[in-house]
Amino acid sequence: MSDVGHECGLMGIFGMPEAAAQVWLGLHAQQHRGQEGAGIVASDGQEIRSLKGLGLLERAIPPDDLPRLPGHLAIGHVRYPASGSNRIQNVQPIVVNYSEGLIALAHNGGIVNARALRDEYEAWGSIFQTSTDSEVIVHLLAKPSHVAKPNNLGHCLNHLKGAYCFLFLREDRIVAARDPQGIRPLVLGRFPQGGWAVASETVAFDVVGADYVREIDPGEMVTLSAAGLESHRFAPPADIRPAHCIFEHVYFARPDSQVFGENVHWVRMRLGRAIARESAVDADIVAAIPDSGTSAAIGYCHESGIPFDRALIRNHYVGRSFIAPEQEARRRAVSLKLNVVPAVVRGKRIVLVDDSLVRGTTVRNLIRMIRGAGAKEVHLRLSCPPNLYPCYYGTDFPSRAELIAANHTQDEIRQFVGADSLAYLSLEGMLSAVGRPADQYCAACFTGTYPVPPMDDFAPRKDTMRFAHPLETHAGEDLLNRNLDTQRR
Repeated sequence: MSDVGHECGLMGIFGMPEAAAQVWLGLHAQQHRGQEGAGIVASDGQEIRSLKGLGLLERAIPPDDLPRLPGHLAIGHVRYPASGSNRIQNVQPIVVNYSEGLIALAHNGGIVNARALRDEYEAWGSIFQTSTDSEVIVHLLAKPSHVAKPNNLGHCLNHLKGAYCFLFLREDRIVAARDPQGIRPLVLGRFPQGGWAVASETVAFDVVGADYVREIDPGEMVTLSAAGLESHRFAPPADIRPAHCIFEHVYFARPDSQVFGENVHWVRMRLGRAIARESAVDADIVAAIPDSGTSAAIGYCHESGIPFDRALIRNHYVGRSFIAPEQEARRRAVSLKLNVVPAVVRGKRIVLVDDSLVRGTTVRNLIRMIRGAGAKEVHLRLSCPPNLYPCYYGTDFPSRAELIAANHTQDEIRQFVGADSLAYLSLEGMLSAVGRPADQYCAACFTGTYPVPPMDDFAPRKDTMRFAHPLETHAGEDLLNRNLDTQRR
């Protein structure tokens, strides 16, 4: 089975000296989008060179290696982990040589007909080098009947269904393309000196000194070359139906980024205000699970009038536990990443705000730590609705067995995490916090309504069926102890 999802970070630079170094900086600013591997491909107009490796960016591509990538154009990728895919072959950008010459590509998203396309091409004798869904576009491009098309790249993109932001690099140009629903973010920037930048988030522009210009539109393909910028709408108008991933605002994006036309911090503050209105509780302080819960906690504080304090301190040298590839790694990351401030929580009633509750392990461990430091009460508030359905567009919970809310009642979850009370933000409350009409967002992980219906067979693999903590019984808690395979859906 293909590795179907990539919630990754993209960066591209055209028309700037030492473009690879600029890409490296932009990827560093987007490290939160992927920690499993990183790669950069650069060109001096005649020759394409590539570096990639596993792990965080500084380990995968040490800064001292960047002089090996000369040139004025480059693209890069930081990779989000998915179970069973921690192989150097899956690290992007992918570089291939076919009848039209060398091409490198980097992808963010999840293509929901990738398996069907892969099976078709393998039946014709094509050999795939990776287990990623991204590679199917290479085989589409290389098909002789597609090569002959006037706009062969746009023609091939129209064969793909689902979420994709692509960066393509040839010796003399970069092409950026976004799916007709615009599910994942992709933005365009301009340097004062005249060069161009493309990235998943605007925060990448801040670090390299580029100015934000606009989003790449859904169904748009932008070419950056010596001729300047050229825009082409490859998708038929009837196929362009915006469905932006609302989980980008809830969790993935950095708060200092502008995503889908809005500052992420302000959206998260509005989410926090909404949950305070919907689920008020008497408490002494509001605290956040940092970092993605912080903005919502500030919003909750402003709406409720309860003071905000720092009950948890984050070690910023540890990555995001949600996107660690295995459950045991997530547990270890929690204990290394966050520490309680006993003087803040001792004897206090605490509203603990987080962005979401996917598997529940992180929050459970943190509430235990907070109680162990002397907290009187812990009331958990979540700034989105329950995650009930798989995401096929690039988020690593492809099975309902991964989702605690899909398998347990709210009170069972409350008991499991050890909170005195638990409340999720309603779907209406979440959609009221964003600036565009509700029908322009994808909320399928909450509602089960998919803007692009899954076409492949997404029966989960063995290694994605792990839900490592059935609601076991332990001291002081009356919890369930049954296997998830037999639990009610």
